[in-house]
Amino acid sequence: MGNSIPHDRSGQLKQIEGGLLPGEQIIAVYDAVGAGTGFIGLTDRRVIIQDKSFAGKRMAITSVPYSKISSVSVVSNKSIAGSFFSSGTIAIHVGTQIYEIEFRGEEKTRHVHDVIVHYISR
Repeated sequence: MGNSIPHDRSGQLKQIEGGLLPGEQIIAVYDAVGAGTGFIGLTDRRVIIQDKSFAGKRMAITSVPYSKISSVSVVSNKSIAGSFFSSGTIAIHVGTQIYEIEFRGEEKTRHVHDVIVHYISR
């Protein structure tokens, strides 16, 4: 593992590294803004989401295999007259559950979206 992995915080990267399966590769780890989600990690096998929305001071690290993701959305609160990725928020649909993640910067939004689309459309 090198520093060539795109990431916002080294502590988050280390947390993902600590839970990898043998041979699993990290693609990116991005910090999320807002109350619910702490960060998202993308590997070549799954999406890893740190969810801080549990009661008290608890949090969950949720692993979602790409095969369980039905779709990924770019969420915008205005009409998409401008760029497709003008928003920094994506929604990942897993069964009836939706994980909404907001990023700082549209390039991170685009990267996460494109990686997920790549793996779920195989």
